[in-house]
Amino acid sequence: MSRGPLKAIVVGAGIGGLTTAIALRRVGIEVEVYERATELRAMGSALSVMTNAVNALASLGIDLHLEKYGRRIELFQIRTGSGRLIKTRPFPDVCRDLGAPSFCIGRPDLQQALLVQADDCRIELGATATGFRHSGAGAEVVFDDGRAARGDVLIGADGFHSAVRGQLAGLDDARDGGYVCWLGIVPFTHSRFTGGYVGHYWGSGQRFGLIDIGHGRAYWWGTKNMPAQDSHHWRGGKEEILRAYTGWADEVREVIRVTPEEDILAVPAQDRPFLERWGRGPVTLLGDAAHPMLTSLGQGAAVAMEDAVVLATCLKAAGDPVQGLRRYEDLRRERTRLLVTASRAASDAQHLENPWRRTLRDLRLRCAPRRRLVAEDTAVLAFPPVPAVDLV
Repeated sequence: MSRGPLKAIVVGAGIGGLTTAIALRRVGIEVEVYERATELRAMGSALSVMTNAVNALASLGIDLHLEKYGRRIELFQIRTGSGRLIKTRPFPDVCRDLGAPSFCIGRPDLQQALLVQADDCRIELGATATGFRHSGAGAEVVFDDGRAARGDVLIGADGFHSAVRGQLAGLDDARDGGYVCWLGIVPFTHSRFTGGYVGHYWGSGQRFGLIDIGHGRAYWWGTKNMPAQDSHHWRGGKEEILRAYTGWADEVREVIRVTPEEDILAVPAQDRPFLERWGRGPVTLLGDAAHPMLTSLGQGAAVAMEDAVVLATCLKAAGDPVQGLRRYEDLRRERTRLLVTASRAASDAQHLENPWRRTLRDLRLRCAPRRRLVAEDTAVLAFPPVPAVDLV
C-alpha cells in the first residue's frame, strides 16, 4: 500500500466514471480519470437517474441539482400501441415514500451536471487504454501511445467494450437483445405529453417510450424485433420508422415526425451474461464494464452511480485497498445480478409477438393490485446502503 493519500485511476469518463471520480474525491481519495474520446461530447440521447441513485449520492453529501438539468417523473403510464391505457404505475408515490424523486435527463445535461461536481478531478482525454499490469502494490493502465498511469487501485469504468474487462474476462460474450433501438430528442408539445410524463407503449414485437426530459423537450425511443445482423447494421431512415408505427397513438407518430432525421440514432440492444468475478488484485470494474444490462428498467446509469458510492465507501473504510475492492464487489453482486436478470426478463415480456401471450401479459398488468406494483417498484428503486458492520 502506498504512503500518503490513496490514489485511484479511473478508466472512462462516462456516467459511471465521472460519478466514481466525484465519489472518491468526496471521501478524500486522489483520482485521475482517463478517457479515450478527444472531447467530452455525449450522444444526443437521454437516460434516467432514479431514486436509488439520488439517495446513493446523497449518502455521500452529493447533490447534482438535477431539477436544473432534467425533469422529475410525475406520471408513469403503460399503454397499448394505439394509446389505450393499460396501467398507471404508482412509481411517483414510491419515489416519494423512498424520500427522493426520479429524473429523466438528456445525456449531455447529465454529463454537464457531473462535470460541475468533478471540477477538482484530473480528466485526461485522448487516452485509449489497451490493458493493465500490476505495479508494486498497485496497478498501471497502459495506453495505445505507450504511456502508462499508475495508482493504488484501477477502476475500469470504460463501458460495454471495456479494455479493462477485456483483459480480466474477455469480451466475446456479448448477447444480442433481439431488436434495434431508435432514439431521439426534440422540442415537443402534445395534449397527452404533460409535465413529468413517462409513457411506455407496447405493441407486437416492438415498444415505444415518450418521456419528458425538461425544458420543453421530449426524449423518445422505439424498438423493433429483428435479427442481430439487421439491428447491428440498420441503415433505414425516418420513413421506415414511421411505417413501423403505423396505427400507433398520435403522440407516438407525431414525435417521430417532428424529429429531424439526422438527429435519430439507431443502436442494437445488447447485454452480457452476468459476470461473477469483476476484479483481481488492485483492479475492479464498474457500471457497464461490470454488468451491462438491457434498458427495459431504465437502471443502467443509476446502478453505475450506486456502484460508485459503494466503491468509495468501501475504499474509505478499508485498511487495505484490495480488501476494499473485494468488499465492494461482494456488496454489489446480488443487486446487480438481480437487475441484469430482471431487465432481460422485462425486455422479453415487452417484445412478445404472440397475440395470446400479449393479451395475457396486458391483462395481468391491468388487474395487478397496487400493493404488488408498489413492491415491484420499491425493489428496484430502494438503494441498499452499505452495512456499517461490514466496513471495519
